[in-house]
Amino acid sequence: MSLPLIALFIAAFAFGTTEFVIAGVLPQVAEGLDVSVPTAGYLVSGYALGIAVGGPALTILTAHVSRRTLLIWLTVAFTIGQVACALAPSFAPMLLLRFATAIAHGTYFGVAMVVAVGLVPEEQRGRAVAIVLAGLTVSNILGVPAGTAIGNLWGWRTTFWAMFALGLVAAAAVVALIPGKAGRNAHSANLAGEVRVLGRQQVWTSLIIMLMLMMGQFVPFTYIAPTLTELPGLAEGWVPWVLLLIGLGSTFGVFLGGRLADWKLMPSLIALTVVQAFVLAGIYLVSPYPLPMVAALTLWGGINFTIGTCVQARILGWTADAPNLASSLIPSGFNVGIALAAFIGAMLLNGGYGYRSLPVLGIAAMIIATAVAIASHSSERRSGSLPPQPAAAVG
Repeated sequence: MSLPLIALFIAAFAFGTTEFVIAGVLPQVAEGLDVSVPTAGYLVSGYALGIAVGGPALTILTAHVSRRTLLIWLTVAFTIGQVACALAPSFAPMLLLRFATAIAHGTYFGVAMVVAVGLVPEEQRGRAVAIVLAGLTVSNILGVPAGTAIGNLWGWRTTFWAMFALGLVAAAAVVALIPGKAGRNAHSANLAGEVRVLGRQQVWTSLIIMLMLMMGQFVPFTYIAPTLTELPGLAEGWVPWVLLLIGLGSTFGVFLGGRLADWKLMPSLIALTVVQAFVLAGIYLVSPYPLPMVAALTLWGGINFTIGTCVQARILGWTADAPNLASSLIPSGFNVGIALAAFIGAMLLNGGYGYRSLPVLGIAAMIIATAVAIASHSSERRSGSLPPQPAAAVG
């Protein structure tokens, strides 16, 4: 692995950790900011909206800025944001600060993908993208459990101070290891062409599947800490270990998803959404029992990322001739789903349905995802259409 890719991985790890660690310390954050746990869940929604809305916008506004310079400023902004969150006096400033930090997050991943593929030969581009995405899954294995454990021991504000330290490491890695010419040769299609490819049925149906995936993943995950302590009755100190297992399952899922996408993408995707519906039903059934609940959540985490990898592969494959906007919209689309999931989860809890109701919504979402995937695959087979050639190969 080249040193520039290591830098991109470290920064992705930092961004991923600060996005997801809030779920592990949500009860403490709610108590510290004097709000209910469902209300504190809007911190997840706010961050996701920052990625979804601010990321693509800032990507477009900074199109002519050096990629290395932009990556440096994004990691610096992230680092400053962690200090501000650690010092937030109340819920409203905390929500605004999370939103602002998330804009840097959303922009980072769009830029990092372009830089990563420009650092390696064409035949290694998929591997380069996987390294950047691995920063997210490893953040679930190491960063989120560690941040949750820190919050349990010394308070949730200490978790954000730890994120500040991680941001300093990420910024130093980007400054030291990313070459000045990184990203300069990236293809830049006109905006109309970038937008036009989003109208392909394979793209917008994949975005619907992505949205449904987030319903099945983040409605339960946003409230994972109180769910584990209330339903199976796990002690608070066990929550980081459960998150670690979910992270391990997620990392395995990324690599499995890559293999399935290269093998038979759509048949695999259809089968996975069906399996995930049954897994979510299993979570509902075993939620009062600690060991079966933990096992079901580990499997659930792995399948989430297996599906997610297949969905991303499909979008990137069908936008290969105009990839820039699509690369920034992938994290955007995921986080629109995350924001909606956290919001709907809060509505369910405030409506008195309880934590056990959360996976039930995911079952319905997976049924919809299966139906959309089947319809899209059938349409594609009838038309006989093929994915476009990469932009560099056109003409």
